[in-house]
Amino acid sequence: MRLLHLYVIAVFVMVVSCTIDKTDYEAEISTETTEYIDFEEATSITSGDYTISIEALNGSLYKGYNELRLKITNTQTNVDLENSEVAFLPIMTDANGNKVSCPHEYNLPFDATEEYYKGYAVFTDESDTTVSWQLYIGFVDNDQSYMIDHTITVEEQTNLNLNMTAFTGNDNEQYFIALVSPQSPNVAENDLVAGIYKYNQPTDPSGTFPDPSQFSYSIVQNHTLLLDPRMPEPSMGNHSSPNNEDLTQQSDGLYHGVVNYTMTGNWTLNFILQDENGQTIKGTEVSTEFTPGIEGEKSELYIDILF
Repeated sequence: MRLLHLYVIAVFVMVVSCTIDKTDYEAEISTETTEYIDFEEATSITSGDYTISIEALNGSLYKGYNELRLKITNTQTNVDLENSEVAFLPIMTDANGNKVSCPHEYNLPFDATEEYYKGYAVFTDESDTTVSWQLYIGFVDNDQSYMIDHTITVEEQTNLNLNMTAFTGNDNEQYFIALVSPQSPNVAENDLVAGIYKYNQPTDPSGTFPDPSQFSYSIVQNHTLLLDPRMPEPSMGNHSSPNNEDLTQQSDGLYHGVVNYTMTGNWTLNFILQDENGQTIKGTEVSTEFTPGIEGEKSELYIDILF
């Protein structure tokens, strides 16, 4: 009888513990994500006879990938500048005065149909008391060159489905992977889009600031991003899902694949980045072993998401 009593107590403790873990887990994942589709003005710059308006999704600039739309207006004639040579250079200054940039499109093409210059920036840090961001925008009008700089605010990206990571590859080059979509995933097979970028080491480090050759980045071409999504929570056993597709580059320069989320919660996107010859630049395979009660193993290259 005493043995039975001890057994009942043990089962009760185990059930309560599991319930507590589940309750905490449910509270952690009760995060709603909003999908933004409208471009709004994020910042406006007026200098001399010109006003520059920069639009982004939700009217904000976030850490991570930002699609940008830019318009330049001559305030004297109220005419928008079209088909100009427009240069776009974001610069971050840290507490020690060090200046770096981030993946960005430097020469902005003009979209004649939509009547704006288009580009992107992958801001690597949010603005705070130790980090500040400055935009340097150059353009030509009537054969005269202009350069305008302006301080901007880069906000924290609270949507973890748009996380990013920076790393040094096995080739000692600096790389960046930024998630672009989905903003708000479904329990289903989701189109997964990411940007992959590389820092271009300057051949001559003695340029005059803001020399764009010192802050040059390029889109990584013709690589493959192998994908292995897992749920790393101990209660989930680091299980994966079927029907995922590795990310390959498409005509828009971004990398497209498919991720199958079988339930809401914490997911880790484990990656292996391979070059055009199939050589691994970064990333390791994750064991397929089911590990209930143990936090899941991760690749050396991964991005955590939550929905």
